[in-house]
Amino acid sequence: MKKNNIDSSSAGSWYSKDGKDNDVVLSTRVRLARNLANFPFPSHFRGDDASRVQTLVFDSFSKVEDPDSYQTVALKSIDDSGIKILTERGLIDDQPGSGIVMGAEDDLFCLVNSKDHLRIASFVTGFDCKACYEICRSLDDQLQKSLQFAASYEFGFLTSSVSDVGSGMKISVRLHLPSLSYVGKIPEISSSLQKNGCVFSACFGSSSSFSSALGAYYEVSTSSSFTGNEFDQIFSLASSIVNLVETERKFTREYAENIPTAVRDIISRSYATVKFSRLITNREAVEIISNIKWAVNLKLLTGIENRELCALLYRTRDGHVQFVLKNGNFKFEKDIESDIKLKTDRLRALILQESFENIRFADA
Repeated sequence: MKKNNIDSSSAGSWYSKDGKDNDVVLSTRVRLARNLANFPFPSHFRGDDASRVQTLVFDSFSKVEDPDSYQTVALKSIDDSGIKILTERGLIDDQPGSGIVMGAEDDLFCLVNSKDHLRIASFVTGFDCKACYEICRSLDDQLQKSLQFAASYEFGFLTSSVSDVGSGMKISVRLHLPSLSYVGKIPEISSSLQKNGCVFSACFGSSSSFSSALGAYYEVSTSSSFTGNEFDQIFSLASSIVNLVETERKFTREYAENIPTAVRDIISRSYATVKFSRLITNREAVEIISNIKWAVNLKLLTGIENRELCALLYRTRDGHVQFVLKNGNFKFEKDIESDIKLKTDRLRALILQESFENIRFADA
């Protein structure tokens, strides 16, 4: 096991890989919430509880198979830019905790002392709930040989949130649904998923409400881990996702046969914005990438892959751009060289322009 050696700029770079059904599904995440017996939840820690829990968890990784494939680090040793990158990748949230553990393959990430003592999360590009779960389960099984997790026969694993009690598992799938958004089906989809026990929310936007979504990117997740076992929960969510993917593809195929002028205009405007803009904000980047991805799936544009567009969603976030800015040697126009926001928007425009340089209109 390696300590204090995580490069936050590369942590969790799973998003740059190829994946199943990535024309519609951006990523799949499975998270297992676990707590140590005989310790209060993090929100009720007293004295040295936090450091004792972190020590026990970190030490347990030295006893798993291939311990050198894991890196552990205290969050207090990561600077603000590193924390921002980890947050933008969905690895930590508004309660970041005290420590993290990352697997060598970048598809496994553990958070210590956030809302629970330990949260084991696996990420894959595209749609694969089972593969995600197996990664988490393998580590969970190994850790249980040296850690005693709080659980009961009646309720299952005990967690800080009532919705996580039971298996302690939460599954989240991120999707791109531009055709369904364009045809106005999103409210209907949200209602249907809610009836099936799922939560439907925005991936990017001013709030988690689907109505505030940027770029037709949405997330479907399980609302409770108490009903059924892990495989029941996986099957239930996966069935909903399969239906959603097929419905999005159906509308995309229909549009591809006769692309409406209004849709061509949306896509052309996005392409032109990248081609001719000097400054592009994060919000604009999300919308542009969404529209270009839609165009690729409509076979209106060629020259870029869905995998690259997924990676761009993260590469163009403020924290990621500012990391490149901080570690690169760039020469900017004199009127913006002392303004971090404008330099960030300028570099984001350059990143998009470079990424889109091989894009061509298929019917040109």
